[in-house]
Amino acid sequence: MDADLRALADRLEIDDLLVRYATVVDGRDWEALDTVFTPDAVLDYRSAGGVRGHLPEVRRWLSEVLVLFTWTQHLVVNRAVDLAPGADAAWARSLFHNPNGAEVDGRPWLFVVGGAYHDRLVRTPSGWRIAHRVEETTWWEHPLPGLPPRPGPVPADAFD
Repeated sequence: MDADLRALADRLEIDDLLVRYATVVDGRDWEALDTVFTPDAVLDYRSAGGVRGHLPEVRRWLSEVLVLFTWTQHLVVNRAVDLAPGADAAWARSLFHNPNGAEVDGRPWLFVVGGAYHDRLVRTPSGWRIAHRVEETTWWEHPLPGLPPRPGPVPADAFD
């Protein structure tokens, strides 16, 4: 396959991968995160008040936190991908818009979050996977009780 076609095929596969993450999380299919991330992936959700860790730890955290919501809808948009020429590596930045439904004091609650995912990707024998992800939560509306009015910054060591 010539280089232009290979780059196009890679971009399409990476686009599918970024969308797959949203589908897996909204479907609460925690084992399917293995089709999104490398086994040794480092994920950093601290700007959203979450954890930084390897996939098993983050999988556990997601499964414990997202049960607070009756539904979630992760929309991954404005995907920009930078393929390393001739290599099996890529970088992506994609924006997310994430409305979440909950019940607070017996009433419906809509918590909406937005920001960007910063990903380092690698080609594996099973296809492209995310090896390192940093979530940059830049805003939220109607935070759940106990959350601050604004999300925290991305920690300085997030991209290490």
